[in-house]
Amino acid sequence: MLIIALLAVTTEAPIVVISGTRTERSSFEVPASIEAVTIDDNQLRVNASEALAAVPGLVVQNRQNYAQDLQISSRGFGARSTFGVRGVHLVTDGIPASMPDGQGQAATFNLDIAERIEVLRGPYSAIYGNHAGGVIQLFSKEGEGPPSVELNVGSGSYGTRKTDLNAQGQQAGIGYVLDASHFDTDGYRAHSAATRDQAYAKLTLAPINGAKLNIIASALRQDDTQDPLGVTWSTYQRDPRAGEIDNTDTQIPKRTLADRYNTRKSINHQQIGATWEQRYGDDRLRVSAYGGNREVIQYQAFSKAFQAPATHSGGVVDFERDFSGTEISWMHVQHLASGKLTTTAGVEYGHSSDARQGYENFIGTQFGVKGALRRNEDDKASNLDPYLQTEWDTGAWQFSAGLRHSRVRIAVDDHFLSNGNDSGSLSYSHTTPVLGILYRVAPQLNVYASAARGFETPTLNELFYSGTAGGFNFRLQPAYSTHLEAGIKTRFDDRTRINAALFQVKTSDELIVDSASGGRTSYRNGGNTLRQGVELAVDTSWRYGLSTRVALTTLRAVYDQGNRLPGVPNVNLYSELAWKESAGRFGAALEAVAVGKIYTEDSNTDQAAPGYGVLNVRVNANQQWRGWRFKQFARLNNLLDKNYVGSVIVGDTNKRYYEAAPQRNWLMGASALYQF
Repeated sequence: MLIIALLAVTTEAPIVVISGTRTERSSFEVPASIEAVTIDDNQLRVNASEALAAVPGLVVQNRQNYAQDLQISSRGFGARSTFGVRGVHLVTDGIPASMPDGQGQAATFNLDIAERIEVLRGPYSAIYGNHAGGVIQLFSKEGEGPPSVELNVGSGSYGTRKTDLNAQGQQAGIGYVLDASHFDTDGYRAHSAATRDQAYAKLTLAPINGAKLNIIASALRQDDTQDPLGVTWSTYQRDPRAGEIDNTDTQIPKRTLADRYNTRKSINHQQIGATWEQRYGDDRLRVSAYGGNREVIQYQAFSKAFQAPATHSGGVVDFERDFSGTEISWMHVQHLASGKLTTTAGVEYGHSSDARQGYENFIGTQFGVKGALRRNEDDKASNLDPYLQTEWDTGAWQFSAGLRHSRVRIAVDDHFLSNGNDSGSLSYSHTTPVLGILYRVAPQLNVYASAARGFETPTLNELFYSGTAGGFNFRLQPAYSTHLEAGIKTRFDDRTRINAALFQVKTSDELIVDSASGGRTSYRNGGNTLRQGVELAVDTSWRYGLSTRVALTTLRAVYDQGNRLPGVPNVNLYSELAWKESAGRFGAALEAVAVGKIYTEDSNTDQAAPGYGVLNVRVNANQQWRGWRFKQFARLNNLLDKNYVGSVIVGDTNKRYYEAAPQRNWLMGASALYQF
């Protein structure tokens, strides 16, 4: 179901962010493109796409496929990921939600307890290391005030339902936030039903003067989440909700690939972490540590004929991952030459270890079951990244610089092949510098420029297969990029905020799809690319409770020979007109979303997903009575009932690129909160 929510922007007060500088600063004073998104109550809060639709430079697509997670790209980085998020660094409460190899899952974001999400694009992302084409950080609420309990319920089209129960407060100096939710849907597309259970707990303590300790635990569980797969253009035109027919099926009528192989995925993810922050006047020591476990079993679809090579890993992926990490940083503030110098030095370490097996997806004539073993290996990934950031603020000028040295090591220990041919290791390292300058032209007008060098290593998922030969791909190399950005930030009468940026990214040895078939995608280094674009965000508060927001991105992303990068639209527009009653009891909004056409593969010869424009509308109300607070909302998405392709699977060899977005659909919800 398509859910596009309001981006809540406060123009009356400065928006304080941490991403980019690693210190609390107004986003107006950061020489980078950065947005702070507050989570709107008028949505189900299931997918990050609900909260990030109106961020310029970012494309976040709900694929209507909870087995493969969202598609997220930042200025084109990460657009070709077949599942999960790569090219964009994910962080929750200061703890990485991306693994050392750069792969992450946005499904681990718990939006029910999120206070805000910060989105950083451009050169300053490089200070976060490998795969930092952009950074998305979620900051959760901290328990405070009298205890309260809240129940949220919601439902919508296609059998969609969600229930969430949370409690928060502070007692005896200990803040707490507890949350549990259950979500299920029949799905818009055929064979796309899903269930998701999430739990979250956070304790905030101040054990000694000047210190704060956060202890966070979370869990995510999805059992037998159906995978509808992509479809060809002819199938999409015939029926956007239908699945691709398996022409090799002997049953009459023939079944779809998803039904015949019962394509599905189960996930069991849990983690715990802690952050300690100690203040010494203006100086600060920060230490974080985390660990967790992730179990995944996935049933893919492809013919038995593809299973002949001994190097083939089978149609069932089964792995268990243990991961852990730590980060230590020290921030020092001193006065220097009539200005303030802030320096942060730190080191980050991460490690993940997978016990991975692959099995045939059939036994005899029965498909979609775990068959004979075809792959058995241990995969390890680790990173060790020291970094240094400094900022000198003097008068109208602000100068900043950063340096990070990333070392990524990936090792494979093959237990399946008797000769151990798939065993080996890879090491990547690179130093990423960042420079920035900001000039305060006037109290309400800042201009800035920044530059950086970045790099992206292949992820484990990109290294697993080597073309038609199978086996681990030890030949892949990192992609290196040079980022340039210039921008302007201005405010008028505390009612209008305008952020605009021009950017350019040149990348060498870009990682591109070599082949993609039967759930297995192999990659190669594919030459040089150029990304040039403009980002514009305008927020205005008008009279009579009206407000508007426009977020526009134009992006020219091409290879040397002129072909456009697949998965990257050349234009992305979000606009809204919202109204809020003076007492805040009622509200309504009309939203418009437009996306340019999206090419599906590198040659640009196959049918591109056409551009589209959709309208959405929502209304909301709230009431208070004694210690109670009640809220209600209703949404109607895709108001004009358009058929369109919401996302594409880049480079699929079978040309099953297209994933349909829902036609007109509704959503409503209500909540009741009691404060003791």
